Amino acid sequence: MAISTKTNKTMVKEGGDDEELDSDFYNFTNKSSRKVVDPVVLTELGELWSMAAPITLMNCVVFLRAMVSVIFLGRLGPLALAGGALSIGFTNITGYSVLFGLASGLEPLCSQAYGSGNYEMLSLSLQRAFLLLFLAAVPISVLWLNLGPIMVGLGQDLEITATAASFCLYSLPDLLTYVALQPLRVYLRSQGVTKPMAACSAAAVVLHVPLNMLLVFVLGLGVPGVAIASALTNFNMLMFLLIYLWWTGMCKLTWRGWASPATVASGVAPLVKLAVPSCLSVCLEWWWYEIMTVLAGYLPDPTTAVGAAAVLIQTTSLMYTVPMALAACVSTRVGNELGAGKPSRARMAAMVALGCALMIGVIHVIWTLVFREQWVRLFTNDASIVRLASAVMPLMGLCELGNCPQTTGCGVLRGTARPAVGARINLFSFYLVGLPVAVSLAFGANVGFSGLWYGLFSAQVACVVLILIAVLVRTDWELEASRARKLTNVEIAVVNEEMKGLVGDTNTEM
Repeated sequence: MAISTKTNKTMVKEGGDDEELDSDFYNFTNKSSRKVVDPVVLTELGELWSMAAPITLMNCVVFLRAMVSVIFLGRLGPLALAGGALSIGFTNITGYSVLFGLASGLEPLCSQAYGSGNYEMLSLSLQRAFLLLFLAAVPISVLWLNLGPIMVGLGQDLEITATAASFCLYSLPDLLTYVALQPLRVYLRSQGVTKPMAACSAAAVVLHVPLNMLLVFVLGLGVPGVAIASALTNFNMLMFLLIYLWWTGMCKLTWRGWASPATVASGVAPLVKLAVPSCLSVCLEWWWYEIMTVLAGYLPDPTTAVGAAAVLIQTTSLMYTVPMALAACVSTRVGNELGAGKPSRARMAAMVALGCALMIGVIHVIWTLVFREQWVRLFTNDASIVRLASAVMPLMGLCELGNCPQTTGCGVLRGTARPAVGARINLFSFYLVGLPVAVSLAFGANVGFSGLWYGLFSAQVACVVLILIAVLVRTDWELEASRARKLTNVEIAVVNEEMKGLVGDTNTEM
């Protein structure tokens, strides 16, 4: 794999101006000194959004890929749509969310290593993430192969289950692609390399529609064709990205060649300590939405409730693309600056990102209130679903007012290598606050469908309050910079020794 000899000067430049920025930060809290800090804030905004804008585009493109798959399943008929939807939900819960969460544990290691200039650690961390995700994919693949018996045991319809099992079987190759693709994205993002990811994802999705048409209708593969097309699109994303990196030489500086298997395996444990809580933090929130869909099926009019839930959850997924990108990029910015020994710059990055997240939340509140009915009609013309979903959309917008800062705050925690804090907060907020409120209102108080969303709102309120306390009150930035130095430098001699075990030339490209 190749890399830019062009380094981010802000990220790799040695300390020096941190005390000046620290003064600027405190001036920022004093409105009389805004002129002193405005250029610094604008610079940070530029740094943040130069990464976040392409990542947001990439997230939207990935969302479109999923929508295209659902559209083609719908064209195959209601059985294909039901079975495909069941399989997509199962693979999201048991597979993609887990791998995505585990890969998130790589964020502090890569971003802090890059900020400190420890490129050996950066390269080894990527390889260790490949190994970790591959090991996790083995039991996941066993689950996917047994989707049929699992769903039958849970009382699902036999025909729907058979269709879902077929879709899941042909999705298995996608696991291997995801094992490589997701850590690679984190590795590149930690270096501020985001535009190539967006461009390669867009190029792959452009081919997604013709791939579906060829496999589903021309070759007549039906549901398996949709699964194969989806897997091929992710594979194309990976191949396009690798070809681009090899062609441009964009990663020569930080890619130090393939290490020996023993060297890679020997350092997986520190990654696991960060990856497992990161995974829990992601999955606990991701799974809650799936649980809410299941609960909607137990309401008095389940068809309408599940249909409305599907529209609203698709909408939240679309809205989530921006704060998710913001969280990923502030994790990188905070990690880079802590790794470079600049705690005040890291703190400024966190403050600016949280301010952006709050503004995005306000925008979501406004548009979900103003355009609620028109938006729902883009998905369906069923009067009962339109009425129910549009009535709840403003409440969903309020949820995003909390979700945007909360998601961004989780990114800050990952950048400071404290994903366990986010995992504990998500567990408490969604399952000890939100779920009881949702069940008691929807079923105990007979509030119905909106009661589920009041449960989500209560979870988001608890979550954002606790996250902001953790970031704004409980974070000692000087201490975090010291921890970053230990994380990236304490084993530098060991890492240098390990790199002697590299296979082949250290300048070998991936």
